[in-house]
Amino acid sequence: MDGAGRLTRSVRSVGPQADLKAAAIGAVVLLRERLGRRARVPAKPIIDREPPNRLVLMVERYLPNRTGIALTVLMLLGSAGLGIVKGGHVDEFMVALSDTRNALANSAGFRITEVAINGRKQLSQDEVLAIGGVSGRSSLLFLDAATVRDKLKANPWISEATILKLYPGQLQIDIVERTAFALWQQDGKLSVISEDGAVLEPYVSRRFVTLPLVVGKGADVRARDFLALLDRYPQVRSVTKAAILVGERRWNLRLKDGLDIRLPENDVGNALAMLSKLDKEDRLFSRDIVAVDMRLPDRLTVQLSEEAAKAREELFKDKKTKKKAGDSA
Repeated sequence: MDGAGRLTRSVRSVGPQADLKAAAIGAVVLLRERLGRRARVPAKPIIDREPPNRLVLMVERYLPNRTGIALTVLMLLGSAGLGIVKGGHVDEFMVALSDTRNALANSAGFRITEVAINGRKQLSQDEVLAIGGVSGRSSLLFLDAATVRDKLKANPWISEATILKLYPGQLQIDIVERTAFALWQQDGKLSVISEDGAVLEPYVSRRFVTLPLVVGKGADVRARDFLALLDRYPQVRSVTKAAILVGERRWNLRLKDGLDIRLPENDVGNALAMLSKLDKEDRLFSRDIVAVDMRLPDRLTVQLSEEAAKAREELFKDKKTKKKAGDSA
């Protein structure tokens, strides 16, 4: 600095040039931005997709995000359910679902801890519970009393059932059992039946060996009335081995010694009364005969055994021979 004022002159002369340069640079920047905006090319999407239809546009524009998530979850659950149905796993899924909810109820204090079963005679407690579908996994909370009752009544041995749930863990079952009434033989199969003709079970147990035997189609439902009639004539009933229904119309009796009694279609009571009287007075059932035919109302036909028939034939031959010898004398 020489004090002559040269520095002051220099500052004054530089100021306008700097302003012009800055203005020029600003103009160039503005021009580049404007040209750049016009020449800018929109970015190409990574995946090309077809323009959505109106329904999709409305869903994307107006549907809330949470609602979309809920619908997606429902669609996934529906797909899973469809797969279970098509795959044939419905029963397995329902069993698993039932076991899960029962386990939760049992852990909450609703486990079945006491079972009382009243009225059973032929069935054991385990058999009754198995028939009703009650197992160690069952909970009292989710046990359907109506379903258990229906399952029990579907068993031929049980005619009536009552289910009582006593919270938190007691189950009471009252049943009325049918009574074994007779043995029924049909098509070579032997079954135990009740009075109303219901088949209780196949005959496999010797405990039913003393039951009366009825044979033939329809004999199961008609046995009660006929055996009640037969009971009025103990002389006949005591020696009867089987009652055979013929053509679903009339009965035959097979006695213990093999004698066949062919009863009429009508007036069966009178025929049984006549049989009882003939046995008391003439010991009919002890005779050497194989069949008694009572089908005709005005006559009774007796069929002799083969030995008795031969003996009778020989007897007649002897009588004829003696008669001829007497005539010649």
